[in-house]
Amino acid sequence: MAAITDLSGRVAVVTGGTRGVGAGITRALLAAGAEVVTCARRPPDEPVEAAGRSAEFHPVDLRDPEAVHAFFERVRAAYGRLDTLVNNAGGTPFRLLGEGGAARHARVVELNLLAPLNTSLAAYELMRGQESGGSITMIGSVSGTRPSPGSAAYGAAKAGLENLARSMAVEWAPAIRVNTVVLGMVRTELSPLHYGDEAGIEAVGRTVPLGRLAEPSDVGDACVFLASDRAAYISGAGLLVHGGGERPAFLDAATANHRPS
Repeated sequence: MAAITDLSGRVAVVTGGTRGVGAGITRALLAAGAEVVTCARRPPDEPVEAAGRSAEFHPVDLRDPEAVHAFFERVRAAYGRLDTLVNNAGGTPFRLLGEGGAARHARVVELNLLAPLNTSLAAYELMRGQESGGSITMIGSVSGTRPSPGSAAYGAAKAGLENLARSMAVEWAPAIRVNTVVLGMVRTELSPLHYGDEAGIEAVGRTVPLGRLAEPSDVGDACVFLASDRAAYISGAGLLVHGGGERPAFLDAATANHRPS
């Protein structure tokens, strides 16, 4: 039986794989034995490493289809194959719908939905000719399934991304598996911007049933699983990596109203 962590000889691309969640995914794939190539607009401050090996980096604007195509051609020339693509790059600033203007919101959709479409199409050209096919993993968000005030365009893009993955899984089967890892809150170097100091981060973590925010390594482990032979019959799925989700606010309100006076 295949070991879940054995990706030796495999080649993986992680978009936005240089920091935060992306770096966690990159490290997990490296630790599992894969050769990993990352891309982003800016290079990392230091190489992303694990198990004594480093990921290769290329600067790419993922919103530029020609640049994306050229990047995957470089991967083909260097490695001769591509086994796994993790579409991690994305994000959004806090911006209410009425304050940003249509063009700014469209840029958020472009980065979080159209860029993964571009990269997936380029990866498909490499993978479909391989006897072993390949796998594509989208990094989704719970924002795609619940209201997301302040990040509505992001939530809409993530909802579209999961639907896109399910359609790809049907169109590109059986050679290529396509899945989505649906994230809740993850602790990264940007967490203080959203949740405040350490006490604030811990307080937010206590609202999660498992009692903490996810670590980037938790996301990485899920991506390694989906890339591995243990997930050979998993495609078109959404894997929830959110620690049990969010405790419904009405439960706290009900508890408060029924406390003894």
